[in-house]
Amino acid sequence: MSPAPPPAIPARPAVVVQAEIRALMQETGGWLWGPTRDRYQQLRDEWVEAVRGEIPAAA
Repeated sequence: MSPAPPPAIPARPAVVVQAEIRALMQETGGWLWGPTRDRYQQLRDEWVEAVRGEIPAAA
């Protein structure tokens, strides 16, 4: 018998991720370089997934 997959980590709501993106942009003055750019891209991807998860399925 194969082991059960680890439980999924619940996604954060889009509004929470968006607030973190806004804070990052304010902290950097809008300039994204090196690790800051990497963090922005991670947050952007997380935000996209959160928005997709919040869209109700079509009937």
